[in-house]
Amino acid sequence: MTAFDASPAAVTITGLTKSYDGTEVLGGIDLVVPRGSITSVLGSSGCGKTTLLRIVAGFVRADAGTVQLEDRVVEAGHTHVPPDKRGVGYVPQEGALFPHLDVAGNVLFGLPRRLRTDARLREMLDVAELSHSLARRYPHELSGGQQQRVAIARALAPAPSVVLLDEPFSSLDAALRVSAGREVSRVLRHAGATAILVTHDQGEALSLADQVALMRRGRFVQVDAPHHLYESPVDLAAAEFVGGASVLEGSARDGMAQTALGTVQVAGVTDGPVRLLVRPEQLEVSPEVDAPGSGPKATVDEVSYYGAHVVLRLRLPDGRILTARGPSTRPPLVGDVVVVTLHGPVLSHPAEPTP
Repeated sequence: MTAFDASPAAVTITGLTKSYDGTEVLGGIDLVVPRGSITSVLGSSGCGKTTLLRIVAGFVRADAGTVQLEDRVVEAGHTHVPPDKRGVGYVPQEGALFPHLDVAGNVLFGLPRRLRTDARLREMLDVAELSHSLARRYPHELSGGQQQRVAIARALAPAPSVVLLDEPFSSLDAALRVSAGREVSRVLRHAGATAILVTHDQGEALSLADQVALMRRGRFVQVDAPHHLYESPVDLAAAEFVGGASVLEGSARDGMAQTALGTVQVAGVTDGPVRLLVRPEQLEVSPEVDAPGSGPKATVDEVSYYGAHVVLRLRLPDGRILTARGPSTRPPLVGDVVVVTLHGPVLSHPAEPTP
């Protein structure tokens, strides 16, 4: 249970469907977004994430199902509340600031003229953690992170019931993407806003959201707290998509399984043939010369350096591939033979029967 489980729902989506030219895009979506929380809709490109967001915003009509914002139904059958009447803030990809308007003009754009005051501008700049001195700068004079915060301030200015963010960091480089994500999350939480963030980046979804809705082919396969999604994925595909996992076959009995890595402790399955999910951080490698004759061996096929850690692609003698992650101090070299040690129990699923 999360701290938001008992909160009133800011967004309730029930049975939402949408097709284009006979091709199903959304296949009966259900989702509850608690008030004051951030929910991430995570999935690969083309799975229906943006279509869902645009229906909630009112830009696209659903074929069936309902969308309720707080206690107001905005989408259901013949009911369709226009986007400008929904009280929803929308942040598209790249922020989409108006280049001919300065920061002040962008932030206050969606407000009635009578509410476009200096006091409201200062309030929104403070919420977005932006210096008041930036008010007269234009978008091209801002950093990528500052542009994103201006876009958030513009979305929050009319005091919407929910803010929708569609891949807002996709155009930023990797380092800026991480920092901008943290800044935007902090701004949303400081404002007490409810937000739905659409992304295909698993790190972004897990680190910024209170709950993650994992989408696959127009349906949610798991809606859960980030740590539950990572630690207890609903199936093999979810495990491989969220955090990455190597899959090994084995035979389980009494909580243990025989695998290519030897006897390992398993969880979540009865006796019989199983497929085991091995997370990269569960594998430790050491040079064969340091541990001759002990443990299963693997050959290092690839070493990817990420600063504080490395990701290793390992090939077992039978040709199966494993991915390991470890510290970047004295990593092995491509072609090295290493000893592989698995730490902790592994998640398991019954092996699919052979046709």
